[in-house]
Amino acid sequence: MKVDVVLGLQWGDEGKGKIVDVLAKNYPVICRFQGGPNAGHSLNFEGKKFVLHSVPAGVFRKNTINIVGNGVVLDPIIFREECKGIEALGVPVTKRVIISKKAHLILPTHKIIDAASEASKGKTKIGSTLKGIGPTYMDKTGRNGLRVGDILAKDFKDRFNALKEKHKIFLKQFDFQYNTEEHEKEWMDAVNYLKKFQIVDSEYELNKYLKTKNALAEGAQGTLLDVDFGAYPFVTSSSTICAGACTGLGLSPLKIGKVYGIFKAYCTRVGAGPFPTELLDKTGEELRQRGCEFGATTGRPRRTGWLDIPALKYAIMLNGVTSLIMMKADVMDTFDKIKVAVAYKVDGQKTDRVPYDTYAKIEPVYKEFKGWKKDLSKCKKDSDFPAAYKQYISFIEKELQVPISVISVGPDRSQTIVRKKQKASKR
Repeated sequence: MKVDVVLGLQWGDEGKGKIVDVLAKNYPVICRFQGGPNAGHSLNFEGKKFVLHSVPAGVFRKNTINIVGNGVVLDPIIFREECKGIEALGVPVTKRVIISKKAHLILPTHKIIDAASEASKGKTKIGSTLKGIGPTYMDKTGRNGLRVGDILAKDFKDRFNALKEKHKIFLKQFDFQYNTEEHEKEWMDAVNYLKKFQIVDSEYELNKYLKTKNALAEGAQGTLLDVDFGAYPFVTSSSTICAGACTGLGLSPLKIGKVYGIFKAYCTRVGAGPFPTELLDKTGEELRQRGCEFGATTGRPRRTGWLDIPALKYAIMLNGVTSLIMMKADVMDTFDKIKVAVAYKVDGQKTDRVPYDTYAKIEPVYKEFKGWKKDLSKCKKDSDFPAAYKQYISFIEKELQVPISVISVGPDRSQTIVRKKQKASKR
């Protein structure tokens, strides 16, 4: 059996939570393979909205196993709050979610380091969510981190204190006010809450499940924020691409099946960094307001812009995308004209490649389309789409050479149109 992968192809916020929730009915096992509480996966169904940060988006589906993989970084306080909110809805979280022993823990001092480091950068800030993600991954690669499995050790408190002292020494370089004890008791209480869950060697468990079950792996953030292939240093601290599912879950590449690439019909970005098609005019503001483009985790207004074909081609290449899922075209229902970037001029030279130089001067080359001027949210099937929107779809498919198999026409679970039937991979 295979693990199919759901990935964001832009700068995150593409709508992965909704799509994982929709697809989850076909998969008995759902896995998160990287990221942490900087993720905000929004789900809408039965007239309610839910935002998940660390819990896999299959948790609302009965009879699912939801794995928090080794590539995830976990904040016990945020995780407890999230789970208690889900429990209040009658969902048996502790029975549906299992946690990898090898997932790393975000300490209160990681958040302090994050805030101190970001404050020290002044105008060169990268736009961190200040959730302690980067410092936690730094400790992971620096071989200093604490992992979820460590909470079961008799000397866990000693290990915690040793890392906290290292953090205090590190913080001396910053002119920053902080209190390392402020959230410690609450954090320790939340650690005890974690012990209610099955804490397992998830790589063994997942590969055991794959003998009889298909699984769906859920990525956080987006391809263009990948620590290696994004616009460094304006990136996240983990591998957001398909290869990250292998290292973040303990999978052989041979186990990867379908790769679903999710993108918005336009672009958004949170935080600093290059954004070639960004709109700083009334059109950009209209996209923001109509699309409710405010961070699910931070509440920050998202930067908005036109669709970027060179960036999508790059993301498809990196991930081996087999099927595209387009989100939020309904946001542009009222637009008279819609633009798509089909190439760049980088320092005056035309190219279809994403440049290495984060600070290069990039000018998008646009193709213009006539707006469809119809409420797409009323469409129930492919044939309901207006001709102008069908033209937009066909152009994107021709450019990207990958079929758009699913189209979202609204936030609710029911507002999802499957154009070509997709099943869990068996190849």
